[in-house]
Amino acid sequence: MPASAQSHQPRRRRRTNRLLAAAAGAVTVGALAAAALPGAASAGESHRGYDLGRYQDVQLLSFNDLHGNLEPPAGSSGRVTEVQPDGTTKTIEGVGGVEYLATHLREARKGNPYSVTAAGGDLVGASPLLSGLFHDEPTVEALNKLGLDVTSVGNHEFDEGAKELARLQNGGCHPTDGCAADKEFEGADFPYLAANVLDEKTGKPLLKPYWVWKRNDVKVGFIGVTLEGTPNIVSAEGVKGLRFEDEVETINKYAKELQRQGVKSIVALIHEGGFPASSSYNYDCDSPGAGDGVSGPIVDIAKNISPQVDALVTGHTHNAYVCTIPDPAGNPRMVTSAASFGRLYTDTTLTYDRVTGDIARTSVKSANHVVTRDVPKAPDMTRLISDWNALAAPIGNRPIGYISGDINRDGTESPLGDLIADAQLAYGKSLDPETDLALMNPGGIRAPLTYAAKAGEGDGVVTYAEGFTVQPFANTVNLRTYTGAQLIQALKEQVTGGNAEAPKILQVSSGLTYTLDLTKTGADRVVADSIRLNGAPIDPAAAYRVAMNSFLAGGGDGFTTLGQGTGEVVGADDLTALEQYLTANSSPADPIAPPAADRITVVK
Repeated sequence: MPASAQSHQPRRRRRTNRLLAAAAGAVTVGALAAAALPGAASAGESHRGYDLGRYQDVQLLSFNDLHGNLEPPAGSSGRVTEVQPDGTTKTIEGVGGVEYLATHLREARKGNPYSVTAAGGDLVGASPLLSGLFHDEPTVEALNKLGLDVTSVGNHEFDEGAKELARLQNGGCHPTDGCAADKEFEGADFPYLAANVLDEKTGKPLLKPYWVWKRNDVKVGFIGVTLEGTPNIVSAEGVKGLRFEDEVETINKYAKELQRQGVKSIVALIHEGGFPASSSYNYDCDSPGAGDGVSGPIVDIAKNISPQVDALVTGHTHNAYVCTIPDPAGNPRMVTSAASFGRLYTDTTLTYDRVTGDIARTSVKSANHVVTRDVPKAPDMTRLISDWNALAAPIGNRPIGYISGDINRDGTESPLGDLIADAQLAYGKSLDPETDLALMNPGGIRAPLTYAAKAGEGDGVVTYAEGFTVQPFANTVNLRTYTGAQLIQALKEQVTGGNAEAPKILQVSSGLTYTLDLTKTGADRVVADSIRLNGAPIDPAAAYRVAMNSFLAGGGDGFTTLGQGTGEVVGADDLTALEQYLTANSSPADPIAPPAADRITVVK
């Protein structure tokens, strides 16, 4: 049987070596029924004639996709959109930051003796310099202090491979970089769950598939999975020796196992998500009908997961939603996601029936809450950030360039995407003057470049830490040669195959232009005869030298054609390319202006 939870106060370390099977505030409220369950009250309240104590409210606090954002995220990464009572929307600036997240969660737990905190994966990986420079040890340390009880893995937990994930769980010094701050890393107090990630050799789960939270006589099981398509969006080295199984089949398998062990209240932590019809965090996605306001992979997953599972905490898409999606029996079931970067957290009430041991679904309710910065900072988080910043500052504070305004990453084509593609084209030409163009995957751009100073560097100064936050993956810049036909096919792969439902639009370097017609379907959305390089049509039989990061060169994100290039040259990492470009093309007196983002003509 999995280990039981410990109380938050005091919190004892829960060493989890055994978890590895291989060595390697406005709110939006969703409720499942208008009528409350009789007797569904908090601990200590009367139950209107029902047996006192039969029903127990369990508070489930959850978040997802933190990505090591310990310091308050800036720009678009630090804002949310809110629907107003009159239907208009407003932007809430300045949200997130682990100092504030800790305060909000601790306040939310007050008065809730039956409270458990869970997460939906991608808590680390693609992290800003403060965490990423130290292989995300600072984030794991912060999550320990935060009182996280359990999390699923996400795709980014595999960025540095299974052995590094094992180290984050169990502790120990990094095999290459050693111990940070001359102390041994203790590892996570909470278990990482990965029910659908198997060791190819043994066929057994890499991590424990589930965990049971206990408080007195109340038991809730948690099953954790990441998306089956993780190998398509992580470097081949990161998932080497692993097999990723179907999410639904895996969850249903372990739900049965938990039921056999007498655990009838079950929550699935799923690192896969959906796309709500509105970007506002408090959008009522049940307003068109139960679950009709959200689309994407999570919908089919939710509709097929066993009714034995009572709620789904999801992630991956960085969207915010609180929806009810019918289970296979036709009963609505809560599905939540709290956006990303610690901007929101979800507070869900699960009413536990001590007689049946199950959750009374008709009484489940949930709400997303904004992590505002108008609350006191948690002192322990402030100390943690200060301590790690002292180690990172000598590297992170170095200026690498100058900008005249915010360079954002939003939109089908973004100004920052253009800048990075131009930087990689310039770097590619330094390796091979015959380089023709560069392509950049949008998912590799993790944050905007903001004009306002973050510390004492001055407005418009781009520091190494800011560049690292934008491109934290340490991908190399690679050159490969493709035919024109292959190049056209690669552009079509933006909107076909695994990218058909949620297109991944490559960011392109200066000189490459084309039309993207979103009124059409399939590959026709890329208008082939509109593709031009420096004004000339792409010749299907000609050869083109293309710069891109190693992730794309490996066929990542569904761009299988890019994995077929020839004459590969491997250069330095992509952050070096960006740094060199900014340094060569900007100065305090002549900063870089945000690119116009006018290379792709989008028809909607």
